[in-house]
Amino acid sequence: MAHTNNATLIRREIITRLCRLYLEGKLEDIDRIALAMAPRNTLTNGSRCCIHKARAIIKYRIMALLGFNIADETDELESLYSYALRALAGTDQGEGVLTVVGEACTSCVKSNYVVSNLCRGCLASNCMVICPKNAIVMENGQAKIDPLKCVGCGLCKDACPYHTIIYVPIPCEESCPVKAISQNSEGIEQIDYEKCIHCGRCMVACPFGAIMYKSQLISILHKMSKADKPVVAMLAPAVCGQFRASYGQLVTAVKKLGFTDVFEVAQGAELTARHEAEELGHVLESGQQFMATSCCPAWVELTEKHLTQLKPFVSETWTPMRYTAGLVRDKYPDAVVVFIGPCVAKQAEALKYPGVDYVMTFEELGSLMIAKGVDLQVFEAEEEGIVYPERRFAVSSGVLNSVAAYYTGEQIKPLVISGLHKKNMAVLRRLATGKHDWNMIEVMACEGGCLAGPGGVSSPDVARKLFNAQSGVQTEMPAQ
Repeated sequence: MAHTNNATLIRREIITRLCRLYLEGKLEDIDRIALAMAPRNTLTNGSRCCIHKARAIIKYRIMALLGFNIADETDELESLYSYALRALAGTDQGEGVLTVVGEACTSCVKSNYVVSNLCRGCLASNCMVICPKNAIVMENGQAKIDPLKCVGCGLCKDACPYHTIIYVPIPCEESCPVKAISQNSEGIEQIDYEKCIHCGRCMVACPFGAIMYKSQLISILHKMSKADKPVVAMLAPAVCGQFRASYGQLVTAVKKLGFTDVFEVAQGAELTARHEAEELGHVLESGQQFMATSCCPAWVELTEKHLTQLKPFVSETWTPMRYTAGLVRDKYPDAVVVFIGPCVAKQAEALKYPGVDYVMTFEELGSLMIAKGVDLQVFEAEEEGIVYPERRFAVSSGVLNSVAAYYTGEQIKPLVISGLHKKNMAVLRRLATGKHDWNMIEVMACEGGCLAGPGGVSSPDVARKLFNAQSGVQTEMPAQ
């Protein structure tokens, strides 16, 4: 899902500026970031109105990066510095992992079908004939759709021989697999946290960068600066596809940022694979038809909130993040544990599990490197050490492949669900009926796996190439 565009570049610039201010001891200047990025008498950084709105958008993006839910704002005059101090003091920052910047939301036209000016007004009028609601009429030689009558079936679009009827979506709503985001009475998108599974698809889909991840970065920097406890980083396997550097160089760089030690989450993934293979054997021996993986927190939350009929089939094995956190605690009992990965749903998982204190995205990691002047290319790599095969957890089929390597029971008949889009959601709804032969099912919320996570810095295609070149593992599918 992750990709680089102007909206993401602006977000990364704001993250970098925020990091620099903290590192330089100038956090009191945080309210000046908007002035610096949107100078007087200019229209920059995606502004579509005036300089004042451009600055307001930057302000609220910073508020989200300080970890606050923008919908919880009660005083519009409260300074960002005040929010920063509240964040450092550990103030409750509201529910949800994602938040909407209302000023940036463009109140997209409600999803509908429209007729373009290429319509020929043909005699056949297939669109009119096939419409079940008589929502199409001919005016001035062209078809016209009445949005009040249209039910969005799309039959007219398929029927038009000239392909002149187009579907105009609301990108964030279209991307959400559980209909957790919708417009309020003012046309601004809002997130229903009772439905949200924190997959981050809406954040990536919004062309205006109006949906923000509630960052914990400022708190992580504060913990590192206090130096009263070890702050330990856990690098997710997908890191091998994000930066043009070896894993050893990345470990060196992360330590240069101020982390006491670095643990590879692939260590925990090995434990996950072993336990899941054992669990699969017990599950199938008990007569249950299949078992689904548990490492993707967005998928697990989907079964808890929406597809509850599938919840009994989800593995009870811990995620690699949780197992790795246990390894960290064994060595550093009083450590501040920070998971670093491409997934925004990991923050929601960490809030439920006390073993992980904070979550940082690869995007934030890259921005922090820029802010601190850490150049990956100048570091000599630490010894690579063990190349864990479970690095392949980062790609679709990787979990299945790893479980198959430890499994000794009956033949695995796998199904890989790569991405929680409409087609795959329909497949998942049919699983509980039992009308299939699969006995092991891997589900990843992001197409292609964690390499495409919303908190990444590389596009999925680039990430896959880098991963294949740098991870040292194979990612082929297990035998059917």
